[in-house]
Amino acid sequence: MFSPALRHRQKVLAQLAGDVPDESVAPLEPATDTEAGREYASLRVLLHDNLRRLADVQSIEARNPMKAEMALAFRPWIEGVLAAGEAGQAAQDEILVTNMIWAIDYRDFDYALRLGAYVLKFNLVLPERYSRTAACFLAEDIATVALAQHEDVTLEQLMRASTLSKDADMPDQARAKLHKAIGRAYERRAETFDPAADNAPAGGKAAFTSEAMTHLTRAFELDRNVGVKKDMERVARKLKAMEDAASDDHSGDADDDDDQE
Repeated sequence: MFSPALRHRQKVLAQLAGDVPDESVAPLEPATDTEAGREYASLRVLLHDNLRRLADVQSIEARNPMKAEMALAFRPWIEGVLAAGEAGQAAQDEILVTNMIWAIDYRDFDYALRLGAYVLKFNLVLPERYSRTAACFLAEDIATVALAQHEDVTLEQLMRASTLSKDADMPDQARAKLHKAIGRAYERRAETFDPAADNAPAGGKAAFTSEAMTHLTRAFELDRNVGVKKDMERVARKLKAMEDAASDDHSGDADDDDDQE
């Protein structure tokens, strides 16, 4: 583990590594003839050594905790890069991009989305071994985890992924998968809705269920093979039941008013 002094040095150098980029193209990597560029190159050597170690491990399950441990060495540099980004400066950064990918793998989605926001804002590209854009990767891979293990991903994280990638070009199938995951998350939120909670939103359970249908419908529009037909039928029945219950309540209120006259 690096010393506090070295971690501080990495963070400061990372802040100096970026430049004000053209927002329409990917920025260049840090210049190799600068102190920041040399630090970046040194950390890339460590990164590639880590990647070789991971390649020697066949078990994906075993790799993920290794990635979480390896990521700690790059945190100071990344914090410096993010700080520079807040000042409008950026550079293409394989270290940060790889750590975004790793964070999805070891299920730290808040961190992945934080890095993803920087990646998408400054048009950073994924390493050549990846065929998808960064926006597609972020949206689709988080959605894939949510559909397989929904307890690992919150609705808020899915919505953040959607917001970050909403203007990006990607295959319809990838965006459909994200809408499917969001729709199911809204349906689960409706089922666990507590009307007595202090933060209960207006519209309550019905509003969550309606949002579920909106996203499931959008998923189906984008990809008819995305697998949401049964979800849509189930949510439609729930909405109909809520409408019928609301109608009965209104009828009951009207009868009570008649009795009082």
